[in-house]
Amino acid sequence: MDFELPEELRLMQEQIRRFVDKEIIPTERDAYEGPDMKPEVRAKLEAQMKEMGYWLITVPEEYGGLGMGLLARVLLWEEMGRTIAIPARKTQIFGPEPSPILFQLNEEQRKDYLYPVISGEKDCCFALTEPDAGSDPAAIRSTAVREGDYYVINGYKRFITNAQHADFVQLLVSTDKSKGARGISAFLVDMDTPGVSIVRAQQTMMDDEPCELAFDNVRVHVSKLIGREGDGFKLAQDWINTGRIRHGARGLGVMRRCLEMGTDYAKQRETFGKKLADRQAVQWMLVDTHLDLEQLRLAVYRAAWRYDQGMDVRHDAFAVKMLGDRLSFQAADRCLQIHGGIGFTKELPIEKFWRDQRSMMVTEGPEEVLRMSLARHVLDHYAP
Repeated sequence: MDFELPEELRLMQEQIRRFVDKEIIPTERDAYEGPDMKPEVRAKLEAQMKEMGYWLITVPEEYGGLGMGLLARVLLWEEMGRTIAIPARKTQIFGPEPSPILFQLNEEQRKDYLYPVISGEKDCCFALTEPDAGSDPAAIRSTAVREGDYYVINGYKRFITNAQHADFVQLLVSTDKSKGARGISAFLVDMDTPGVSIVRAQQTMMDDEPCELAFDNVRVHVSKLIGREGDGFKLAQDWINTGRIRHGARGLGVMRRCLEMGTDYAKQRETFGKKLADRQAVQWMLVDTHLDLEQLRLAVYRAAWRYDQGMDVRHDAFAVKMLGDRLSFQAADRCLQIHGGIGFTKELPIEKFWRDQRSMMVTEGPEEVLRMSLARHVLDHYAP
């Protein structure tokens, strides 16, 4: 077995790491304006990414993108995870990143939705979560009822990232409640359609502002259905899997930065006549984070490699999300403890890592739900 990255990916990672160190980290505390990056900061970083050749990384080559494999993307996400300048849940600086759902559209739908997203003319959001249906899609109450050539949609969605900037929503609702998750269908709904409204943007501990959306007798033509009725959750599954692996990749970046900051501070800070680096209590915190980082890196890279080989990575995605979110939060917590009072201040990025990584343990699948899914896999896989 070869555990080394291919040379071209290793060189890419080193280049991006230098860029993050030189261009982003020194100015990360001034990169924000509310929950978003300042427009001028984002424009500058995007221009630099274009110049370096890292633009449209998730878009297949036939649509003008780089068509990067998941392992290559994981390396980029990992390096971007080392800085708080890049919003944890927003599109990063590599250009539009259309969801895999949009590549499943028919040609007429692509003209109105996929191509404008790739060109930057339109933005979108994804709406699945509801007040009573977070990790359990079968509990979705929002419905789409067929009436002739239209569907009439009614329902409510919560915690929808980017809704306030979106031109349309990729909406998952139930078309057949008797089928549970297999009765969920996906629709393209323009945000200016009568009956669609943003109820409010919620302030969260992560400086994020997800929205609540209401759909009141929204009439959508049958041509806006993605695939067939009942295909919705299946269409979303690939995005959900890669999104969970992305959690693991971000966790790698957070942990590395916390190790960098923790070791540097421990070598500088002196208490009671000794450097923190000479104290076993601090040494063990740093070692624990190092061990966690090495463990997680193997799991994340393996999951991404398996995805690129066309293998089923559902259980890999469950595992790396659980590990990535929990271990990176613990790393941020240790780093904060090592820094003491200064770690609480916004002069350093530690408190932001701490808040963001704690929130990641809930979103896109809390650990308890993922454990239930993994338990079924374990019972099936190891049974004699």
